[in-house]
Amino acid sequence: MTESADALIIRLVTDRLLKAHPDADPAVVHGSVRTAYEELKYARVRTYLPVLMERRARDLLSAADQAEPDA
Repeated sequence: MTESADALIIRLVTDRLLKAHPDADPAVVHGSVRTAYEELKYARVRTYLPVLMERRARDLLSAADQAEPDA
């Protein structure tokens, strides 16, 4: 995959997660997707990269939600 293909994947995964978590801070969602991408960008098999990124980013968002103190 090219760098522009990776950028498209990042954007699409971010958009999906923003729709799934409308109350989440967009910066946190983007950061979670970016972290997921950084963890997976050197994967040899890239077919499932978008799915794996989304799952990892959801895990990170869940952890961030649990870490926030209740207001």
